Amino acid sequence: MAKIVFLDEYSMGGNDLTAITSLGDYTGYDRTYPEQVVERCAGADVVISNKVYMSRYTMAQLPDLKLIAVAATGMNNVDLEAAAELGIEVRNVSGYSTYSVAETTLGAALALLRNSLYYNRYFKEGAYAGTSDIFHFGRPISMLRGKHWGIIGLGAIGRRVATLAEAFDCTVAYTSTSGVTREEKYPQMSLEELLAWSDVVSIHSPLNARTAGLIGEEQLQAMKPTAIIINVARGGIIDEEALANALNNKTIAGAALDVFSHEPLPESPLYHLNDPDALLASPHTAWAADDAVALLIEGIGANIKDFLLSLPR
Repeated sequence: MAKIVFLDEYSMGGNDLTAITSLGDYTGYDRTYPEQVVERCAGADVVISNKVYMSRYTMAQLPDLKLIAVAATGMNNVDLEAAAELGIEVRNVSGYSTYSVAETTLGAALALLRNSLYYNRYFKEGAYAGTSDIFHFGRPISMLRGKHWGIIGLGAIGRRVATLAEAFDCTVAYTSTSGVTREEKYPQMSLEELLAWSDVVSIHSPLNARTAGLIGEEQLQAMKPTAIIINVARGGIIDEEALANALNNKTIAGAALDVFSHEPLPESPLYHLNDPDALLASPHTAWAADDAVALLIEGIGANIKDFLLSLPR
């Protein structure tokens, strides 16, 4: 029976892990710190990790390790070159969060355009109860209908966002961060053109040499003062200090962030905005709808099962 170790179970949000635990001699740890990895993985055939880093040094000390099952799509938590040299297979899960992230993006756009944070606070802090007015027009409320929606990175998630935006009668365009030009349903623009054209900008690209710091002061200045920007991709694509300045100076109308340059985000100007309601922020949960996590768990289980069945008997 294969020995299976999950190093950071908390990343599955308490969802049912039967699809994984039923596959062998299973041990799960809520969280694992770097100095605990080798000891906890000793003797394991399969190690599951969402964010715990598997370094060359660590893997070299685990002669029984045959498979690292990444509990995510991105595999930057594994030294892939070292794994290949050591004969350790690495498998990830793709596609499980496409709908979850796309829906989060759409919800963020609606919340920002309708100033939902402000109106929710207005009600809950008692301001509505303290007035005789039935209506309150403290902030502008705007529809998605007719807006220009610019997408940075037209991969699977970007395409799904485009479909949802079109369903709300938006006009969609995109810019490629890979430098590759291909036939698409939507017009392609340069980043500068897209930012100037868009009422809503959403980011769905990987973090790499091309995209690190892609959106800074100059790019935010190019946007409309009524525009909003949404990043559900990777922190580091938007310069957070530049974004805070843009929100404080009303260079743009609002922003939504689900990812940050450091996670958890330490002290940052984003915590001290002149208008906190201009920023909708969440702790890297766009992907984590229960339905999506269930798909991820199924995918991890399928990867492990397929791998174990492929081993010589």
